[in-house]
Amino acid sequence: MLLFAHTGITLGSALLLDNALSRGWLQQSSSVRSTTRATAVPLQNCDGACVGEKNRSLRSLVRQIDYRLIIVGALLPDIIDKPVGTFLFRDFFSNGRIFCHTLLFLLILSAAAVYMYRRQAKLWVAVLAFGTFVHLVLDQMWLTKQTFFWPIYGWTFERADVSHWLSNILYALANNPATYVPEFIGVIMLAIILLKLIMERKVQAFVLRGRV
Repeated sequence: MLLFAHTGITLGSALLLDNALSRGWLQQSSSVRSTTRATAVPLQNCDGACVGEKNRSLRSLVRQIDYRLIIVGALLPDIIDKPVGTFLFRDFFSNGRIFCHTLLFLLILSAAAVYMYRRQAKLWVAVLAFGTFVHLVLDQMWLTKQTFFWPIYGWTFERADVSHWLSNILYALANNPATYVPEFIGVIMLAIILLKLIMERKVQAFVLRGRV
């Protein structure tokens, strides 16, 4: 997967999840109001009301998400691994998928996300973890066991020919459906999101605050 596939598909997935949570909250709120009107008596059991309150809290929390960080998270493994493994330490690693393409990195990031949320009610690490998770799924990293399950299969990573990385990318874009199809899908999703922001006059809010 390349730039547009990772950013477009990940951002689109996050917005679909946001929309699903919104619809769930609206339906639950409507159900709670209907139940309250029908009974016309104080609720002794707060199950419905409590669920509605939890959904409202969840929705309020989701609204705090900075969607610019979704994009950063979607590219985070490549942002770190590509310069390190392909350029800075090419002779040692010779691979653009190393530490940040591992399950261990995702678990550490997820643990940090839980810690930050519990201690400070901050979601920015969780957003990065979500983007990283989708990145690893799109890259199908479980098929490269030595990397994904590092260091279970040893402390070294598989080596690859990275001397012609740009020409390899261009060739894959022109000839490999597994590369150009996701890229096309990513471009379409980014175009739809951009059009939505323009029509709803939210471009500035997204650029300055990451709101959609």
